[in-house]
Amino acid sequence: MKVIPLSEGAFTIDKTKLFVPFDTGSDDLQERPVGSMLVEIQPFAVVTTDDILVIDTGLGYRKEGTLQIHANLREAGVDPAKVTKVLLSHLHKDHAGGICPDGVMCFPNARYYVQRRELEYAYEKGPTSYLTGELECLKTSRQVTFLDGDGVLDGYIRYRVTGAHCPWHQAFWIVDGGETVFFGGDVAPTLQQMKSRFVAKYDYDGKRAMELRQEWWEQGQAEGWTFLFYHDVKVPVWPVDRRP
Repeated sequence: MKVIPLSEGAFTIDKTKLFVPFDTGSDDLQERPVGSMLVEIQPFAVVTTDDILVIDTGLGYRKEGTLQIHANLREAGVDPAKVTKVLLSHLHKDHAGGICPDGVMCFPNARYYVQRRELEYAYEKGPTSYLTGELECLKTSRQVTFLDGDGVLDGYIRYRVTGAHCPWHQAFWIVDGGETVFFGGDVAPTLQQMKSRFVAKYDYDGKRAMELRQEWWEQGQAEGWTFLFYHDVKVPVWPVDRRP
């Protein structure tokens, strides 16, 4: 498998839930509001034997008039029209902003996979974590497959409802050619969090998120998984020396 990080850059976020661009080479985190977190926004493409997968869709921002996730794919030599599956861990705005910008599905030939209850919860919860106006297309598009609980797609992509970060968050294991690529979304957002007993106040169930990280970290190391970290500013793929 080939993994392609699709970084949209670093941002700070505080209690306002606004993502403010941050230049790691020149900006000073201490000048941002107290409590600001520094995060990367980083969808991934995974090229398997049968598919070109995109995992989460970023903020939906544009770069010189072009949707950034499209520009990043083309820079990596991937035609966005050839993406076949879009796997959505959850629908918070920093993961779902690129689903259907301007009301048009971002990847015209792809099937989108999302937990049915996650979409329902997005409308129950509303702003500021979810931008429901940008999720309307999921209700009507024929490209969407709603998932109900855990399962397997096409015999090689396993998905599991984890909750923890939000009630219907899901994680993915992609197993192809003897390799396992793991994406834990915002339950496993950074390498550092995998290595520490950290309980985040912003999680729906911080204790459960910590327990899952420990479980995955131990199992993944034992079985040789490749971990993908959506919010890690420095380490998008681990281990670096076994990058697919």
